[in-house]
Amino acid sequence: MEYMTTAPDQEPRWLTSEEQRIWLAYLHATMLLEDHLDRQLQRDAGMPHVYYGLLVRLSEAPRRRLRMTELAMVAKITRSRLSHAIARLEKNGWVRREDCPSDKRGQFAVLTDAGYEVLRKTAPGHVSAVRQALFDRLTPEQQKSLGEIMQIVAEGLEPKDASADLPWLR
Repeated sequence: MEYMTTAPDQEPRWLTSEEQRIWLAYLHATMLLEDHLDRQLQRDAGMPHVYYGLLVRLSEAPRRRLRMTELAMVAKITRSRLSHAIARLEKNGWVRREDCPSDKRGQFAVLTDAGYEVLRKTAPGHVSAVRQALFDRLTPEQQKSLGEIMQIVAEGLEPKDASADLPWLR
């Protein structure tokens, strides 16, 4: 399904009261969840949730390294936001940059042993916070439905056009 805007001469398809209720509940829950996870990670590791996600992505990559452009793409963030985050993570000694031998302009972000250790120590508290805030509140059927719904939403929003306005290309 493609995103379509309302033609200028057509009335918008306003949300029904039930759709509005669902939309506001979604916004409220996602804001609270992100804040909950951010506070837990700030308290336990001194980093925001987005930084933790970058460390996780690097830990899962071969040789714990990814090209900066690929890391921005999998993290779904702008290159400037990634550059700022990597600079902070470098300052902590958790990540280092390496030049790409095949592309003079390219760089790799590499998870250091110290970064891996912070991630190893932080992961149990983080997974506990995720479980307590989300999964423990849902039945197995609700968990399955949530996963299916989020997959459908993500697939519908994932750009198919090479010229799409993507965060990691900005």
